[in-house]
Amino acid sequence: MIAIIDYGAGNIKSVEKALRFLGASIVLTNKSSEILKSDAAILPGVGAFDDCVNSLIRLGIYETIREFIQLGKPFLGICIGYQVLFEKSFEFNSQAIGLSIFKGNVVRFNDRHKLKVPQIGWNSIEIIKTDCPIFNGIRSGSYFYFVHSFYPVPEDPAIIAAKTSYGDEFASVVWKDNVYATQFHPEKSQKTGLILLSNFINLIK
Repeated sequence: MIAIIDYGAGNIKSVEKALRFLGASIVLTNKSSEILKSDAAILPGVGAFDDCVNSLIRLGIYETIREFIQLGKPFLGICIGYQVLFEKSFEFNSQAIGLSIFKGNVVRFNDRHKLKVPQIGWNSIEIIKTDCPIFNGIRSGSYFYFVHSFYPVPEDPAIIAAKTSYGDEFASVVWKDNVYATQFHPEKSQKTGLILLSNFINLIK
């Protein structure tokens, strides 16, 4: 059973649809008991860093997510669900403290590149860690769908599993132990995104 953590994120239905298409058993939930007893969990998200963190706190599942990760079960963060794994964001004078699973801050694309911000659309990834399980069957240079103005800068470069360039080069995927996170939306990335999600499903023992 995979828990899709429902804190009011706009893209949760597309994540649910993709996982059901792949045959996964899922539960949409914001209840601590259901999250903790699940075999894996996904934290999706669109919107603002502070809104996500404050919703997790209000629902009483901020610490639940940290506890779940400590259990060693597979965890996947998507977009804002990726960013809140870090400590702090510089988005809109953010005051919230992220889950702090990883050290580092979330920063905005630099305007000097004269590119449209947010980045909306397809971009490729350069796979750094070819042994990352969610990359099985996915080639470096594959394209995924991005929608974001901000991205995390990990303090520890060893967790960076893939990079992407959009003016700035940034960590588009991180991986450490049982925690995986993507800045792009695999659920909106067609066949390649489904391969990644299928690989995540297969992590369940």
